[in-house]
Amino acid sequence: MGPDPSHEETAADPQGAADPQGAGEHAGVRDWLTDRVAHSTDDGLEGRDPEFLARMLPILDRFLAWFDPVVEGLDRLPAEGPFLVVGNHSGGIWMPDFWAFQRAWLRERGPEAPLYSLGFDFNFAIPGMAGQARRMGSVPASQRNGGLLLEAGHPVIVYPGGDEDDYRPWTERHRVDLHGRTGFVKLALRHRVPVVPLVAHGSHDAIVVLTRGEALARLLRFDRLRINVMPIVAGPPWGIAPVQLPTFPFPAKVTARVCEPIDWSDLPADAADDPEVVRHCYEEVLGRMQANLDELVEELPHPVLTRVGTALGLDRLSAPLRGILRRS
Repeated sequence: MGPDPSHEETAADPQGAADPQGAGEHAGVRDWLTDRVAHSTDDGLEGRDPEFLARMLPILDRFLAWFDPVVEGLDRLPAEGPFLVVGNHSGGIWMPDFWAFQRAWLRERGPEAPLYSLGFDFNFAIPGMAGQARRMGSVPASQRNGGLLLEAGHPVIVYPGGDEDDYRPWTERHRVDLHGRTGFVKLALRHRVPVVPLVAHGSHDAIVVLTRGEALARLLRFDRLRINVMPIVAGPPWGIAPVQLPTFPFPAKVTARVCEPIDWSDLPADAADDPEVVRHCYEEVLGRMQANLDELVEELPHPVLTRVGTALGLDRLSAPLRGILRRS
């Protein structure tokens, strides 16, 4: 979804700094999008549509069948909000772990039960996409928006690693990368809500990211759109291509695990302003997430092989073969 809600600012450049790469028509389109991103947080927080979400469930079922996802530990979620779910971001544009969690929430608690996500600002700058995102319960990521939702008693989900985590190289797929962003910690401390780590495994086996393309993103001035990467990916049908040409995802068994909540309510009210406390809390969340991801990787080291095997029915042949699929 979106970046860590560390501050209110967007990446808009109101001074119109000189841009050697931004001449002509492309600069005009980018400036228009920049302006829309700058104002995307001003559209309010209403829009989540339970009826729309109910209609989405069959579509999610069909999409997620490719990944055969499992969501563990739903019983660890607090019975009601407010609380902050913090996840690792994987799978590029496909995000099967995010959709698997959303579907599990809708099945378990019903579409009427509020769940909001702090999303990527750029999604709210694109006509048509903004309305759909809001109907799904997504709002632009910021401290203000997150705080208002928590104050209203709602559960909120955030992916602090943002696009850097979502498009980390395939070789780093077993690493939780929150990119050092501590805004979610400050949000939880200020509003005295529990943090529920959510760890996903398998989504990043569905795509092969060769490089984040951070230097290319800077060259193209994508930072004005709060875009930090310009990934290069490998997969069908293009072979090696920029992310704007979406590759078809590999079938990968996806597992999402809800971890034990973390309660910082015993900390003082001003803890969010203490850098040492914030860093300690950040490391606590990161450590718990990485430990759980390590467990998931050990239990299911080959998500693609496992998914192909189950699709072919090989997992039903014998117990030894099931062991090979899961641990070979």
